[in-house]
Amino acid sequence: MSYNQIKLDIDGGIATITLHRPDKMNAFTRVMMDEFIDALDHTDSDDGVRAVIVTGHGDRAFCAGADLTPEGGGHVFSDPNPVEDLSDERVRDGGGRLTLRLFNSKKPLIGACNGVAVGVGATMQLPFDIRLCSDNARFGFVFARRGITPEAASSWFLPRLVGMQTALEWCMTGRIFDANEALDRGLVRSVHAPNDLMDAASGIAREIADNTSAVSVAMTRAMLWRLGGGGHPMDAHRIDSRAIYRLSRSADAREGIASFLEKRSPAYPDTVGGNMPDFYPWWDEPGYE
Repeated sequence: MSYNQIKLDIDGGIATITLHRPDKMNAFTRVMMDEFIDALDHTDSDDGVRAVIVTGHGDRAFCAGADLTPEGGGHVFSDPNPVEDLSDERVRDGGGRLTLRLFNSKKPLIGACNGVAVGVGATMQLPFDIRLCSDNARFGFVFARRGITPEAASSWFLPRLVGMQTALEWCMTGRIFDANEALDRGLVRSVHAPNDLMDAASGIAREIADNTSAVSVAMTRAMLWRLGGGGHPMDAHRIDSRAIYRLSRSADAREGIASFLEKRSPAYPDTVGGNMPDFYPWWDEPGYE
């Protein structure tokens, strides 16, 4: 698929997805959503991709929120053909479609927020595994100032990342806050000069790509996101017992031990496309909640 509102570049096992609407501060549209989801399908299916970096074009904005103009699709908040049945597929929030796809990624996601990130520009970053930003970044969960509510499943993601008090404050006030506050409250891992941001993100991606098992990382990502909020540690014990049992008998485990003993870099043979454990995805099992 060719893209009009994002760019996808793959080099040395690292994919970079760039939100690319230069004249609109990378504002979000349904087209961008569809292209972003397609790019994630591509990176998941490409066993050569070991990590994904997401950033915005330019040095002003990561994503300035939903494009409210007719050019952006119009009717963002009011459908000209409303439906009464709230279970209708057309009711589903586009930002949520994207964040749920990000949540299900098999590859680690690293955000490099290079400027303004408000509305869906902020909420789409919440499922990223690691978030970095430039010192000129600004964030805002501005929904209450637009007469709507948080979207993109952010009511699930945000409290898990920054705690309920901070999540409530940011969402109820809708105020814009800076990179230092995002760092202090735990929204981002680190703050960088604009010229250093992508190098820092690439360094983390390179650390993953060069030193870890793709299957181990995919399983770790799924386990931490899905089990971290479980009601009892037994929920995690059931899954990590299966994971350790299966993966400890894998070719990757043999290579991990051999490379350690031989003091060399590992060359893991297993792939996400062909060697995930037989109980993955466990959350699709009948009776699993």
